[in-house]
Amino acid sequence: MPNGIVSIPTPVNEPITSFAPGSPEKAPLKARVREMLAEEIEIPLIIGGKEVRTGNTAKAVCPHDHNHVLGTYHKAGEKEVQMAIDASQAAWGEWSEMPWEHRSAVMLRAAELLAGPWRDTMNAACMLNQSKTVFQAEIDAACELIDFFRFNPHYMRFLFEQQPASGEGHWNYVEYRALEGFVFAVTPFNFASIAGNLQTAPALMGNTVLWKPASSAVFTGHYLMKLFEAAGFPPGVINFIPGSGGQVGNPVMASPHLAGVHFTGSTPVFQGMWKTIGTNIASYKTYPRIVGETGGKDFVFAHPSADSEALATALVRGAFEYQGQKCSAASRAYIPSSLWPAVKDSILAQVGEIKMGDPMDFRNFMGAVIDGPAFTTITNYIQHAKDASDASILCGGEWDDSKGYFIQPTVVLTTNPRFKLMEEEIFGPVLTIYVYDDGDLEETLELCDTTSIYALTGAIFSEDRGAAVKMAGRLRHAAGNFYINDKPTGAVVGQQPFGGSRASGTNDKAGSFLNLVRWTSQRTIKETFVPPKHFSYPFMGEE
Repeated sequence: MPNGIVSIPTPVNEPITSFAPGSPEKAPLKARVREMLAEEIEIPLIIGGKEVRTGNTAKAVCPHDHNHVLGTYHKAGEKEVQMAIDASQAAWGEWSEMPWEHRSAVMLRAAELLAGPWRDTMNAACMLNQSKTVFQAEIDAACELIDFFRFNPHYMRFLFEQQPASGEGHWNYVEYRALEGFVFAVTPFNFASIAGNLQTAPALMGNTVLWKPASSAVFTGHYLMKLFEAAGFPPGVINFIPGSGGQVGNPVMASPHLAGVHFTGSTPVFQGMWKTIGTNIASYKTYPRIVGETGGKDFVFAHPSADSEALATALVRGAFEYQGQKCSAASRAYIPSSLWPAVKDSILAQVGEIKMGDPMDFRNFMGAVIDGPAFTTITNYIQHAKDASDASILCGGEWDDSKGYFIQPTVVLTTNPRFKLMEEEIFGPVLTIYVYDDGDLEETLELCDTTSIYALTGAIFSEDRGAAVKMAGRLRHAAGNFYINDKPTGAVVGQQPFGGSRASGTNDKAGSFLNLVRWTSQRTIKETFVPPKHFSYPFMGEE
């Protein structure tokens, strides 16, 4: 065993590759995309390091060309879930006791592989299976995930350094243990970085994991799992079990070995899982840790002093990058009437320049939404706005799913601050705007704070510092990630730890040591150097 006090390389955020015209990185990425387009792969489960095929299959497709099949994946059921639980428990002893620096080495190797030979593969997978532009893929599947792999070991070491004080004659210290059992990681379709962090963060802390990826992003999940294997995660530490929520989730939640849930997805699903855990609480061997990041109805609130061009650009990027399929996407905006004419003109001009289509064409700013159910949900909201007497479509409002699930970037103007599209999460390229009278600032801040059940991200725009202070204070609890004069998206690991409260989640801040705290169980140790040898105390010496 090493006896050095090992340091972790100081993490630095991974630089974003530009893929600009003529850049050397552009051609090899496009070549990798063409290679992956030309093949149709089979995607098995990975349980205990072994490939498992169930025969119960589904297709992984391109959202922008939904007849193009990227692969066929096998779906897990109760039998395979039990196999994964058994594999996780078989691996738990050695992995949980492995020295932390060696677990860190696996993560740091994953970072180097992703920064180098795996970068094109992961970017290509996101572009194809999630319809991301090259920039959206790069900041997600490459940069952010590399950052998680590099920063989390750094945060783990920082956490281990947090030790109690010791009094005279004894020594106190705390050790950080893995949870007893397994962690269930449930990952979303929209971010490969989340899909790669929700199981590796608990694994870094010594836990073993059952991983259910989103059914619409299993293709990307498959390549992530192959990356984990290449990095050196031992068999059984991370078990890859795609499948339906009920077929996988129900047997997982019924297992007495469930020690934690690491979730990103919809609020109703997370609440249902929490309810199930509560119902089953007496059957678990430990109280499961529950960590979740769920929905958002993220706002941009402008003061009359705001820069109209900066505000309009933030709204366009914040609402329509990656088709609005970010939990942090700008979905509702409050704009003062004095500023509205200039902001409106700028938004309409910029949206008018947006090109939408196949991500292989780098001139496109937007791709397709993820699948048929999402397409239907989003277009129903747009139709509701079309039919409403208190709303109007300023631009967009059309859709076409004949080849891909394409929805135009849509801006809705409403005269009702409690309009349905101002309250409910849509998760698509729809921005709803309410214009308020300049004199109604305080009342409109109250509306912003109370209209939605969520509190994930939000932004204010103001060139008046005093007003910015007051607005930020009034909206203190309305968002877990808050931005001043910037769009409400784009949190960076190590710079803006991410998470929200209210119906948006447990706010355990991915991208910081606070998230890692949830995946460890402390043991406090007190050693007395010269223990007493008789029960009596000095006060007992006289009456």
